[in-house]
Amino acid sequence: MIGVLLAEDQAMVLGALSALLRLESDIDVLGGAADGEAAWALLQRLHRDGRGPDVLVTDIEMPGLSGLELAQRIQRHELSTRVIIVTTFARAGFLRRALDAGASGYLLKDAPAEQLAEAIRQVHRGGRVIDPQLAVDAWGEADPLNDRERQVLRLAGDGLTAADIAARLNLSQGTVRNYLSESIGKLGVGNRIEAYRLARQKGWL
Repeated sequence: MIGVLLAEDQAMVLGALSALLRLESDIDVLGGAADGEAAWALLQRLHRDGRGPDVLVTDIEMPGLSGLELAQRIQRHELSTRVIIVTTFARAGFLRRALDAGASGYLLKDAPAEQLAEAIRQVHRGGRVIDPQLAVDAWGEADPLNDRERQVLRLAGDGLTAADIAARLNLSQGTVRNYLSESIGKLGVGNRIEAYRLARQKGWL
C-alpha cells in the first residue's frame, strides 16, 4: 500500500481528492490537512509513529505555510516522503521553484482524476510526473529574484510599508528599500507594485 497525506485548504477539493484516492486498492489515505502548518504537524506525527506517508499531495497556496515551503521542509529534514504539487497555477516559475524544493510531481487541477493516482504510483517508484508543456516552459526564463528579494516583494505586495517589512523580517528599513530597488531593477519595471504583479504573473512569488 502507498501511504498518502493530503494538504489542501479548500474543503470540497480535499474531500473529493480523498474520496477518489480511497477508491484505489493500492493507495491508503492516511489523513488530510487544511493548511500548511497542520500538514507539517501531521506529517511529523505520522513519521514518529512509523507510518510516515510515502507521498504528500499538496496545493501551493495555503494559510500559514505554502506547499512549496512544505516541500522545502521535507527536503531539509531529509524525510522519505515524496511530494506532488497539485495546483491551478500553470506557470513555469512555480514549477521551477517546486523542483528546486525537491517536489517529484507537478500536476494541474484540471487534469483527469485518474492521472493523480497514476502519478502517485510513479512518484512512489522513484519517478517524476510533470506537465510536459510546463516542463518545456520552465527552462525558458530564469527567476531573477533571490529568496530574500522574493520575501520582501511578497510582503510589499500585501500592502506592508518598508517599516512594517523591516520589523517583520528583523531588517533595517534601508536594507528593505535596497531589496525592493534590486527587485524593481531586475524586473525592469517602475515601482514595487508593478514588480509584485509581474513576479506573481511569472510564478516567481
